[in-house]
Parts: sequence; C-alpha cells; structure tokens
Amino acid sequence: MEFGELKDVDLRDVWPHEAHNFTPWLADNLERLSEVVGIQLESASTEVAVGQFSADILARNPTDGSPVLIENQYGSTDHDHLGKILTYLAGLEARTIIWISERFNDAHLSAVRWLNEHTADQFAFFAVRLRVLQISDSPMVPVFEVLERPSDWDRQVRASAQEENGRLNETRQFRHDFWQFYAQRHPNDIELRPDHIDSNVYHDVSGIVVSQHLSRNRVGIYIRPRTGDDSESSALRVESYWQMLNSGRGEDCLYTNTRERGNWPEMVDWLHDRLMEYRRVLTANATADN
Repeated sequence: MEFGELKDVDLRDVWPHEAHNFTPWLADNLERLSEVVGIQLESASTEVAVGQFSADILARNPTDGSPVLIENQYGSTDHDHLGKILTYLAGLEARTIIWISERFNDAHLSAVRWLNEHTADQFAFFAVRLRVLQISDSPMVPVFEVLERPSDWDRQVRASAQEENGRLNETRQFRHDFWQFYAQRHPNDIELRPDHIDSNVYHDVSGIVVSQHLSRNRVGIYIRPRTGDDSESSALRVESYWQMLNSGRGEDCLYTNTRERGNWPEMVDWLHDRLMEYRRVLTANATADN
C-alpha cells in the first residue's frame, strides 16, 4: 500500500493576491464558509467602502437579512486588521463578523473570545483559519477551521436548523422566481439554467465580470476582475471603470422590498438599465484601450 504526503500549499500559489484573487473567489464560494460557521451566507458586495477603508466582503444571512462582515488577511493577524474590523462593525452595522487568516496570534484569539463574551447576544465573532491542503499531486483543497466562535453556538445552530431550512427553501424559490421573471422581461440580457437559485447573475463584459445581485432589501450591480486575473492592469481598469460608472461609491444598488412581487418590474428594469450602461462603458473603454 502506498501512502501520499499531506502538505500545506502556500496561499499565494493558489490565489496570488488576497484582494484581487482570494476575495472574489470566496465571494463566489461562500457555501464552503457557510458549512463551517453554521450560517447560510449570500454574497452582497466586495470591497465595500467604509470611510477611508474597504471591507473585503459584506454578505447577508438570508434567515434574518442581517449583514455579515468577512475580513480576509494573509499571513499572521495584526492589530491593524482588528482595528479595521471594529471600524467596519460600526460603519456597516454588521451583526456577524468572520475574520479569516492564515495564522492567529493568541492575543487576537483572546480578543475575539472577549468580544463574544462581552457583547450583546445579537453579535457573533468568528476567528477562522484558512489552509490549502494537497496529498501528493492530487487536487488542492481549501480548508476553513473555526478557532473561536460564540459559546453554545453549535447548540443554537441545531435548535434553529429546522426553521432555517424551511426559510432557505423559500429563499431559493424566491431567487428562482425573480431571475426567471427577469429573463422573461429582458430575454436578451441573460441566459439562465431552469434551476438557477443563486443570488447573483454574472456577465463577462470585455474581460470584466459584471455581477447583478438580489438580496432581501435591495438589488445591486458591481464589477470585479475575472477570477484568477491578478494582473495590476486589470485591477486598475476595474477601479477606473468603477469611478466612471459609480463615482467611486461602495455600492450601486436600489433599495426596495424585494419580496413584494409588485416591485419586481421596477427592480428588473433598474437592473437592466444599469447593465446596459455598464456594458456601454466597459465596451467603449476596452475598444479605446486597444
């Protein structure tokens, strides 16, 4: 019998740049993180402006619509990121905070533990270690390991699992019905699988990813580089286009009661109009760059 060697892979060999590669990948694969923290997550937006800083990911818990802040960090945790997390907590009104890093210092694990013990029950703080593992030449596997979480968290999750499952089924049906309504109203915009239940629909426009997003109280649109594109020129293009499209704001969204189907025509038309504008600007500038 022959055994392989289990080894850690350097994160930069998988995602060369934390902001340009890992954050977009995680935003598209939140179910991996959901499984270990016990919270269903849906992506809302990335690089959300908070004063002079930018939060990596602002997701949402579809069970109650509450914001979930996800802050990523390569290397060892530091005071700078802890301070940013507290700043984002106030600026974004997040209830759940997930701090992801390669290595956690004992002092920062103690800080997360203290926050869980001394803040109101509505807040939850997680310290999550990120690793990428590989056996010999097998496919690489990202691994999330929860180092700190609220006390009795597993019991709370189990107690609400049945109720949450029913709500999630309702959420999936809601997403399916909304995007099918969109496709019927603007059939030239998107091509959907019959079983599409994601919160996002993605478009590749001149090498830039345009994402249309649906959540509990808004629809939105944003841009990012293609997954795996870590070139500086691509990041600069996205930043430049975002300034042209959105005057540098953290989000381009329409706030409304998305569950009210009577609002869907307005929401869908707004998404369509913004997509047309994004396509116009991105296509024109790509042509000019060439």
